[in-house]
Amino acid sequence: MDDDATGFDGIPTTTLADLLGRAQVMDIGVRPLWSGGPRVAGPAFTVRCPPGDNLMLHAAIHRAGPGSVVVAESGDLDHALAGGNVCAVAQRRGVAAFVLDGVIRDLAEVREAGFPVYARGVIPIPGTKKAVAPLGGEVRCGGVLVRAGDIVVADEEGVVVVPGDRAGEVLPEARRALAKESAQSLDEWETAHRARIDKILTENGFEG
Repeated sequence: MDDDATGFDGIPTTTLADLLGRAQVMDIGVRPLWSGGPRVAGPAFTVRCPPGDNLMLHAAIHRAGPGSVVVAESGDLDHALAGGNVCAVAQRRGVAAFVLDGVIRDLAEVREAGFPVYARGVIPIPGTKKAVAPLGGEVRCGGVLVRAGDIVVADEEGVVVVPGDRAGEVLPEARRALAKESAQSLDEWETAHRARIDKILTENGFEG
């Protein structure tokens, strides 16, 4: 795994979302396609596929480095970007996960293999393999602009993208936030929470 990604697999997406804000969180449509999977984190290997074609995603599995997260922008939701064999080869080559603004097929095979896929769903129709395009360019996935080398963190809560040039500052901030949260008891949290909420209510004229 890329050195900049080391440690992010221990950081929940909720913590990263609090630090980075909405712009770095993929929309609700990009979800884990099977439940109970591990949190994944790794540098983005970016792919763009035009409508109806999946050639470059298929090319990417032979070029993405171990520990990377293949992030693909898809031109449509009517054709599968990948199937069971593509996911199996990616898994065998050490790819951490697929994060796709598109759909796949052969979900039962993918689930049985335990390969993490975050996508918009499944469809049995495959795409064609004709459109050649560069790998490693900027893509938009789940509404987030993703560049090669950005750190992608995904778990059951969703997918967050940490800009590569900010990873070094975000990771210690996230660790401090987690430490502070774990050191606070529920009673302490409840007291502070009620005081904050009551203050907001009072300031806005609420009586009750």
